[in-house]
Amino acid sequence: MSGSKKKKVTKAERLKLLQEEEERRLKEEEEARLKYEKEEMERLEIQRIEKEKWHRLEAKDLERRNEELEELYLLERCFPEAEKLKQETKLLSQWKHYIQCDGSPDPSVAQEMNTFISLWKEKTNETFEEVIEKSKVVLNLIEKLKFILLETPPCDLQDKNIIQYQESILQLQELLHLKFGVATEILLKQASTLADLDSGNMEKVIKDENVTLYVWANLKKNPRHRSVRFSETQIGFEIPRILATSDIAVRLLHTHYDHVSALHPVSTPSKEYTSAVTELVKDDVKNVEKAISKEVEEESKQQERGSHLIQEEEIKVEEEQGDIEVKMSSAEEESEAIKCEREMKVLSETVSAGKHWRTDGISNVSYKPKERLVTFSLDTFGPVTLIQDAHINMPYQSWELRPLDVNKVLLTVTTVFTEIQIQIKENLCMLSSIKLKDKKHISILEGTWMTPIPFIIALKEAGLNIFPTRHSHFYVIINNKVPLVEVKAYRQMALLSSAFAFGWSKWNLLCNSTKVVFKVREHLTEECTENPNWALLMFSGDRAQRLKIKEESEAFSEALKEETEFHSTLYHMVKDFASEEAMEKVRSSNCQFVNSVCHMLLSTRLLSYS
Repeated sequence: MSGSKKKKVTKAERLKLLQEEEERRLKEEEEARLKYEKEEMERLEIQRIEKEKWHRLEAKDLERRNEELEELYLLERCFPEAEKLKQETKLLSQWKHYIQCDGSPDPSVAQEMNTFISLWKEKTNETFEEVIEKSKVVLNLIEKLKFILLETPPCDLQDKNIIQYQESILQLQELLHLKFGVATEILLKQASTLADLDSGNMEKVIKDENVTLYVWANLKKNPRHRSVRFSETQIGFEIPRILATSDIAVRLLHTHYDHVSALHPVSTPSKEYTSAVTELVKDDVKNVEKAISKEVEEESKQQERGSHLIQEEEIKVEEEQGDIEVKMSSAEEESEAIKCEREMKVLSETVSAGKHWRTDGISNVSYKPKERLVTFSLDTFGPVTLIQDAHINMPYQSWELRPLDVNKVLLTVTTVFTEIQIQIKENLCMLSSIKLKDKKHISILEGTWMTPIPFIIALKEAGLNIFPTRHSHFYVIINNKVPLVEVKAYRQMALLSSAFAFGWSKWNLLCNSTKVVFKVREHLTEECTENPNWALLMFSGDRAQRLKIKEESEAFSEALKEETEFHSTLYHMVKDFASEEAMEKVRSSNCQFVNSVCHMLLSTRLLSYS
């Protein structure tokens, strides 16, 4: 019994246990303190070494900065050289025009334009065919005037010249529209001679690459003939019974150009901004707002905020609960997604504050993708347009620029709906391919080489707008970068583009607005590597560095990659890890090619809109 009893702990033993516990705690705390102090000293020492290394690298970068900038300056002489070649080409074109003596005016000379317009005004009794033939010259002059406004450097474009060119565009557009109206009236005066043998009513179709005219005149006033379809076409309409017995004529004028949208003034940028971004593309000059004829007419155009045009269409007008129903089938090859984003709008002639596109008066809008058929009802006849959101392809999902051959690259821009591939060689650009939902899409622009500005305009008119304007940031959430940093990055990327591939990096979103981050790798062959070894570069405009992190890293860090240095330019940064073959290829790049690549990079603004 007594052995099973627990031994009672004395007070002295309890005190001893507490004392041992306290000593153990103090010892652990001391060990932890010493460990922390040691780690902190090691951390501070590493920080000191890193700071010293950083300062040494900064000092080294500063020491060779002037030398690197001088070398970059020599390489960037290709830009003024390309501009010089462009001016020489322009002068040669003017000389060829002068010696041709074909009767067409020089659009840059006000006196010649005024003479051309005055002589055409005086000419009367022109047939519609004659006006269509003349319209080719007129539209060509309008395009030339737009190109002058877009291509001329801001410093060379005086306010009086801007006003002159815009007035010429306005006068040509107004006169062309007037001539079409007069020619239609002359055509209607011959209605009886153009009567259809079956219906007895006048039917006439005149088609051209720029304009298609459909005219119908109700000569017999037969109430049974309410449905009209022009022979050998899919164009038709159905009129209400009350109109079938009235003296009426219907004109459907389908133009493949925009003569309705307002012509916005070209503003001259400030000198400070101009000096920083001289190669930035000016906003497109849009067409002039003008009065719409009160004749019964319907014009179907597809516009990008008023400038994208439809190639072919089928229109059918039916009476439906007092409204006019229009069915339109576009034969232009476009994305189903883009079509679904379009809005139907009608121009109201009753708005006293100025004409503009409106959606009231249009109802029952539907789109059948398989049949490529848009159906809608109209309260009244009037100009109708299909308008696409100008920023539907922004912001971009990703991008890549890679060499294909000598002085030839491929720029790939991936958006929510499309993947657009553009080839650039010398001073020309070409749409290489379009993919919609990972399926290749055929476009009439593919395989056509154009200089950058006409190419950009052509893509916009085809609904492939990947070219932000100075107002785009109001409509698109962007990763805004300092313009000067962007410009320097694009210029130097263009210089290197013949031998190096560049690509989008997710880390560009996380660095601040004064820096840009992108992927780069040497690329000397056309073959695509399955797992390319990309380097991540960060550039602030005056300093380039290779980052330690990779694209797959979990967090962003500006830490420098081991055994790398700072440089003042991207050219000298990539030179550290590039082959001599690649650098020689860069140094021998064609100046027009480099300038064209730079133009496309500045126009797409990949670093801010991705």
